[in-house]
Amino acid sequence: MIKDKPVISRYAEAFLSFAKANCGTDRALEDLVTVKNIIRDNPGFGQLLDNPEISYSEKCLIIDGVAKDSIADEMRNFLKLLLEKKRFNIFLDVAEYLRAKYSHRGQIDVLLKTAFPLELDLIRRIEAALKKKFNRDLRFYINLDGSLLGGVQVIIGNTIIDGSVKKRLEGLRERLATVRMD
Repeated sequence: MIKDKPVISRYAEAFLSFAKANCGTDRALEDLVTVKNIIRDNPGFGQLLDNPEISYSEKCLIIDGVAKDSIADEMRNFLKLLLEKKRFNIFLDVAEYLRAKYSHRGQIDVLLKTAFPLELDLIRRIEAALKKKFNRDLRFYINLDGSLLGGVQVIIGNTIIDGSVKKRLEGLRERLATVRMD
């Protein structure tokens, strides 16, 4: 689970904006995967960069030595920025955020849960409204879920838009529980 989503999204979008203007989005995303794989395959590397006993300048030398030929300057500078701001621990979350957001060339996966099959016209209207709201292309998936009782639930990344009868009943139950009867 993402620890501090606003911070992660801010760093991720700032990095991608900077990289897009210099080395390009594709290269930046490839470099994220490369660094993520280095950290995953060599857990000691991530621990080394997160170690407070090692100075910032030594960590920069390590990054330049290990990744000089394999990743773009923009990625190395981003890693150094995270180290300088003592936020290296969010790198994997930043990489996951950008992977999820840009893995389908700007398309977002959308899961539409419904208790009953919906007419195609209604699905298209929901899709158009979501596309307008998020200003992105969508990859739509539909799942029948009888536990919703009725209505729909839309899941887009970490965002849930819940218009299900089940959710409304739970909200009503919570409000009724707070009412005092004298």
